[in-house]
Amino acid sequence: MALPEKIPVRYTEEEAGYVSFRPLVRQMFSLNELLDMVLSVTGKDAARIRQILKSGTVVFHFYRYWWQGFEIAEAELDPLLAPFPDPDPSRAFRSEHCTVALFEDSATPPRLLIEVERTVASRSGLFRRRSFWEALLSAAAAGSVGYHGYSYARRGDVYHLALTDEHRAALTKAAGRAPRNLRRELALLERASRIAFVCPRAKS
Repeated sequence: MALPEKIPVRYTEEEAGYVSFRPLVRQMFSLNELLDMVLSVTGKDAARIRQILKSGTVVFHFYRYWWQGFEIAEAELDPLLAPFPDPDPSRAFRSEHCTVALFEDSATPPRLLIEVERTVASRSGLFRRRSFWEALLSAAAAGSVGYHGYSYARRGDVYHLALTDEHRAALTKAAGRAPRNLRRELALLERASRIAFVCPRAKS
């Protein structure tokens, strides 16, 4: 049986594990677009991807999506996944490529506490010579940043930095230089155990 080229997909918001009564939205996805969304949930786990495609449902970004489930053989799936990026531990951490820093706690799985965007955290006041983003990069330079994998949801390589007491003290002090809205979020900094730096890959 030929694979579908276009897949009718319905979706609605999901609230606390239960489907809301908000109206369903219908949209047409190409097979590649559907795979792109599923990869953001599963990573390149062919068995899980095949199972989700067959089940015809997935939760992504607080929305539940449904479609008519279909089976796909491993031999059919592999070439479709090949164009998507693979994790590459040989890629060195390059701070200038990072666009987002995620503060996470030590839970399993880790919970996101604060999301810091470079475009926001790079702003500094008239007499502030060093932005909060620069303080983040200083912490990365002084610590041991390790490769963690590729995020299909974030479309970039992820590098982890375990936070020490010295890191927290320096970043808490630097938080006073962050934009006001971000400053309020940074009150959660003391609960963070690590920072995940996201570095998107340049499009080839």
